[in-house]
Amino acid sequence: MRVAVAGCCHGELDKIYETLALAERRGAGPVDLLLCCGDFQAVRNEADLRCMAVPPKYRHMQTFYRYYSGEKKAPVLTIFIGGNHEASNHLQELPYGGWVAPNIYYLGLAGVLKYRGVRIGGISGIFKSHDYRKGHFECPPYNPSTIRSIYHVRNIEVYKLKQLKQPIDIFLSHDWPRSIYHYGNKKQLLKTKSFFRHEVENNTLGSPAASELLDHLKPTYWFSAHLHVKFAALMQHQAVEEGQTAKATKFLALDKCLPHRDFLQVLDIEHDPSAPDYLEYDLEWLTILRATNDLINVTGNQWNMPENNGLHTRWDYSATEEAMKEVLKKLNNDLRVPSNFSVTAACYDPCKPHTQVQLIHRIHPQTTEFCAQLGITDINIRLQKAKQEHNLCGEHEEQNDVESNDSGEEQSEYNTDTSALSSINPDEIMLDEEEEAEDNVHSDVNTPSVEASSHQTSDFSTSFSDVRILPGSMIVSSDDVSGSPSGSEEKADEAVELGDGKDLTEVASKRLSEEHEPEQRKKIKRRNQAIYASVADDDSDET
Repeated sequence: MRVAVAGCCHGELDKIYETLALAERRGAGPVDLLLCCGDFQAVRNEADLRCMAVPPKYRHMQTFYRYYSGEKKAPVLTIFIGGNHEASNHLQELPYGGWVAPNIYYLGLAGVLKYRGVRIGGISGIFKSHDYRKGHFECPPYNPSTIRSIYHVRNIEVYKLKQLKQPIDIFLSHDWPRSIYHYGNKKQLLKTKSFFRHEVENNTLGSPAASELLDHLKPTYWFSAHLHVKFAALMQHQAVEEGQTAKATKFLALDKCLPHRDFLQVLDIEHDPSAPDYLEYDLEWLTILRATNDLINVTGNQWNMPENNGLHTRWDYSATEEAMKEVLKKLNNDLRVPSNFSVTAACYDPCKPHTQVQLIHRIHPQTTEFCAQLGITDINIRLQKAKQEHNLCGEHEEQNDVESNDSGEEQSEYNTDTSALSSINPDEIMLDEEEEAEDNVHSDVNTPSVEASSHQTSDFSTSFSDVRILPGSMIVSSDDVSGSPSGSEEKADEAVELGDGKDLTEVASKRLSEEHEPEQRKKIKRRNQAIYASVADDDSDET
């Protein structure tokens, strides 16, 4: 089946679907599924817009509301995860996932689904060590701290995903797994994004939690976004037991949705021809959700997951055959995801804007139905009760605000906190700005590299109607793989194929257009620096 993957969407659904339609016309036919790797921005109205963690001047309604209202319908089944630029109040209503519009499905805080037999998992948000061990304590109305902390990954979601035993085909994360850059063309990455050099050399770029999941799940494909650059890598895992075939993960990160950017990729993914062509719940994942229901925490206190250290009566929450049979019985042997989308909030009307739309902590009917059927707790109901009893949310979260703004490194099981991006990334926050070019390009000739290729067209139009770089194959060159951290050995004249395209040597290297002339570079730098100096925000969160 043909699967399209998009990087940071930033609400540009019309442009993404338009680009996908062009790719279909120029490619091998219709795309069956679109996967979006965060910063989706499912903004329904002005209240949602206020819940995005960006400066007010970057809050634009974009086009999602047209799909929410029914004015338009997604032309292809779309699955997405959350990033760090989201209508957090909207996504918070669906902690276990759900439809945000017809044919557009949110995977939840973490989740696993099946489509045509392909098992797709994902985790929303980005990593910040000082919030990692907290519960999901945030709720509307958000304050300047909680509007950011709400999209920070929590250990409970990682813990749930680590209970999975069955193979994962595709996994989505917004930020990159830490260390993944060592398995790709690091030289080219630093040439394109030289301001990542310090983090890459110190191995602090990316999410250690995602890296832990990558090592545990070993999916066939892993897709990410967040850093606004296209990057491919091949990670060879170690065999679990002697004699077993070692698994490999094909990693691809994509750019943001802008002209002249590599934000879309189309791949051919093996699937089960006999599997249904509708979205299905994953039985193992549902069983894990049910087993870990008592671990729900809605406080801002730091806490640890159960482990085999003598302090917990139970630490293994993996799904047993008996437990899965029980869950399947609860669902009446029907794993089909119901088409139960409904409009639950006022939709934006460009003819009648309402800047004072009330912000509500809403209990969503899809979540209510899902929890009732599975026999688990709606996090938002638990949160509302906690708010009434202990004033844990919104304006009353002063103590947690101080704690969240502290570095708190010693409180995390990880010893670094970079939020998966460079603290000086000039591509941050600037959702409608062009990427800053680098004046000094350094290369590391000793760096093992795995290079990605993309198929170019002769059309370099700035219009989204013309695809500058057509979605092509995921190809990595193995010229220097023998020195990579994976320890795998390949010959220099071989190529590791991630898709169905040509060898890297047949494709010219990607270059940006005349926007990167030296004079323009300096202007962009000065503009970005001036804007960043004026923005009082947590720049380590923003991409």
